[in-house]
Parts: sequence; structure tokens; C-alpha cells
Amino acid sequence: MSDSTFDAGRAAEKRYHRLVTHVQDAIVEFTFADGEPIVRSVNDAFVDAFGYAAEDLRGESLNERIVPDWNVEEARELDEQTRSGTVNYRQVKRETADGLRTFLYRGVPYDDGIAVDGVAIYTDLTDITRQKRQLRVINRVLRHNLRNAANVISGNTARLLAAVDEQTDERIETAARIEKAARDLETLTQEAIDIESVITSETADTVVDCVSLIQGVVAECRQRYPAATIRTTLPESMDVSAGSRLAAAIESLVTNAVEHNPAETPRVHLRVTTTNANRWVDIHIDDDGPRIPADERNVIRGDAEIEPTRHGSGLGLWLVKWTVERYGGEVSFATSDLGGNSVRLRLLRG
Repeated sequence: MSDSTFDAGRAAEKRYHRLVTHVQDAIVEFTFADGEPIVRSVNDAFVDAFGYAAEDLRGESLNERIVPDWNVEEARELDEQTRSGTVNYRQVKRETADGLRTFLYRGVPYDDGIAVDGVAIYTDLTDITRQKRQLRVINRVLRHNLRNAANVISGNTARLLAAVDEQTDERIETAARIEKAARDLETLTQEAIDIESVITSETADTVVDCVSLIQGVVAECRQRYPAATIRTTLPESMDVSAGSRLAAAIESLVTNAVEHNPAETPRVHLRVTTTNANRWVDIHIDDDGPRIPADERNVIRGDAEIEPTRHGSGLGLWLVKWTVERYGGEVSFATSDLGGNSVRLRLLRG
């Protein structure tokens, strides 16, 4: 080996160890002895995560230090894959200074002559998985209870009104307000269900024809709101990088445009355009109703913090935002030519 090759190798090794040292994930290098991973070195993040000093781990069995007794076979299976030269990964539980925590484990074998057989990388997922599980439980309990409460309110309001001998205008108006509150609860519950499906779904590269999707939404909304004028300006077809859940986002915007418009004949216009580079597709939902409050638009865009008195009037716009962002797009707001809102959903062309 020439001096220049040796120097280049040493320089590359220094860069590698500098990278490992400063990576935030816990990393351990090891060699195999009788099939057991023996620690050669760990980075600072590993020390912080697992609570062992680097010198206390060096030369010790990695599995004996961090693998719970009941997961030994799982760890051996992962080690065997690394020994066979296979890059492998799995969500695992490991013992740390703070008890059991959940990690994304990645085992990477070495085959370049370095005196190390492999490296394991641990990304701490504990807080993420715990919060996701907790939110799912809370969401399911809340939506179940809200829906039941809405049904009880709606049904009993009708019975109470029917039982009242004298139905004055005031009583009828009060009953109408209660029924509207019940419908709002039902809508909120359905939006929560749709949002959960968006958040918990696996992302995949899919393509849909947004034109046929829009036409389906418009046909349904025309039946639901016969007094509204819902028109479209669409090409014959337009593929976008998205999935079927895009329909729920568009339907939510059309529904809001009609139901929040006090006019006798609300107007909604759906159109599809492309950017100059033809790489992005814009779906516009325009209306002639009252503007979405500036505070609400700012919160949705991320320009303002969510506060007790500033968080949005419902979940509809959050559903739209998170759905479009799930597909790698963005949502923006403007004033429409009709004088109301123009909500633009920008998505990659499929």
C-alpha cells in the first residue's frame, strides 16, 4: 500500500469517526466473538441514551448490557443477519438508564477490512410512539362520546319540541340552535375520524386523476345542497401525486363554502390549473362567502401559534392541510374572483 493510499484511508477513517461522534442517534461498533456482539466503541449519544460510560462498555457483550432477558432471541436473530452481511432494521425495546425505551434498530455489517464486524444504530422512538398511541386513544374515546352525545341531543330535542303544546317562535328557534349544535358535533367527530386516517396511514407513492375525483365530490355536494351553485372548470384529466383521501379534503372545503355562506344561493367554483413549469397542479376552491378569519388562516399556515383563543373554529381546515402535506403539497389562501375565499391545494403532477 502506498503512503498516499494509507493517508487517504486514515483521513477517511477520521471523517467517519467524526461523523459518528456528532450524530444524534446512539451508535455502537462491535465485533463478533462466538456469535456475541462485543463492543468496540460507542458515540456520545449512546452514552447519553443508555447510561453507560464508554470505557465500561468496551470489550463487553452488547446484548448483556442493553437487551431485556425476554428479547434475547430477537437480538440474536438480528445479530445473525448482520453476521451474514445483511443490513437489517426493526423496532425494538432496549434497557436504558431510564428503563425500557423503544428504538428503531438498524444493523449494518462491515466488509471493508476494518477491525469491526458491524455497527448498530438506535433511534429513540419512545416519545413519538407513546404520544401517537395516547392521541389515538383520546381521539377514539372523544369521537365515540361526542357522536353519542350528538345523537342524544338531536333525538331528545325533537321529542321535547313535539311534547310542547305551544311552540312559540322562541322555542322553535331554541330547538333549531340545539339541533345545529348537535350536527356540528357530528361533523367534528367525522373530521376527527378522517384526520386520524390521514395521520396513521402509511404514505405511499400513488397517483390519482384529480379531475374524476373532483367530479365525484361535486356530484355528491350538488345533491346535498340543491340551492347552491357549484360549477367547475376542469381539463379532461389531470394526474397528481396523491391518494383517495384527497377527496375528503376537497369535500370539506366545498361543504364549508356552502354551509358558512348566508346567501340564499351560495356559489362555489372548482378549477384545476398547472404552474408555468407544468410540474405542479393547483386545485382551486373559490366561493363568494365570508372570508376565513385572518387569525385562523395564520394558524393553519403556521404564521401564528395555537392558543386557547386562537386555534381555528373546527378541524376542517386542519384536515385539508394535513392531507395535502401528507402528499407532499401545500395549502394557501387568497381572495377569490367571486369575492370570497380561494383555497389552493398545490400538488405534484403525477
